[in-house]
Amino acid sequence: MQKRISVSHDAIRCSSCMLNEICLPLGMSNHDLQKLDDLVKERIRLSKGSFLFHLDDEVDAIYALRTGSIKTQLEDASGQVQITGFLLPGEIIGMDGLLNNRHVSHSIALEDSEVCVMPLNELDKLSLQLPILQQQLRRLMSKEINRSHTLIMNLGALRSEQRLAAFLINLSQRLSTLGYSPYQFILRMSREEIGNFLGLTLETVSRLFSRFAREGLLRIQQREVMILDLPALQAMAGVDC
Repeated sequence: MQKRISVSHDAIRCSSCMLNEICLPLGMSNHDLQKLDDLVKERIRLSKGSFLFHLDDEVDAIYALRTGSIKTQLEDASGQVQITGFLLPGEIIGMDGLLNNRHVSHSIALEDSEVCVMPLNELDKLSLQLPILQQQLRRLMSKEINRSHTLIMNLGALRSEQRLAAFLINLSQRLSTLGYSPYQFILRMSREEIGNFLGLTLETVSRLFSRFAREGLLRIQQREVMILDLPALQAMAGVDC
């Protein structure tokens, strides 16, 4: 279990956080935000490669990613790993464990990261007082389901080049929502991790990046990506990203 750090009175809270337009506070009034401020009393700092939680850990909270990036992954008895998602700031982690109060995946920091802790018992009480919070929780659950559906479609229906193109477009859109450039960004995950997530080998991912560069779709230098022709990349994906 990661050590939790108390949030000081002068720290940035939900009401003043730059992520509150995409995180749980989306659409809340200032009065409601003050109540949410009282809910988030602790944060957890994660070093690169450390676990936020493990598969089958008891769920006592969900987490809002404040800084950094995190991956979630499944692991079977033989040690076979399947990455199920890459989380960015403002996104919520741990919703998939609410059904049985046990986490169904591992959650691992891709870089030094920090999350806000939202205890479930207090979140349940507050949601009874704030109908908009219930709406937000339903929205987040729906988003989690849609993410799972997208992964299934990518693994089962798309060609390899479509999978990688759709992945890059999705990442570009999410970074743009955070205020970053949708055309130039650094991949926090390795090519091997991208391949695992998309059901592709490392060699296939490397070959596709080289192909995309030759065709003028992007420029890549180690993990730094610059998208040069977004419409062509969208056409290659052939899906609503």
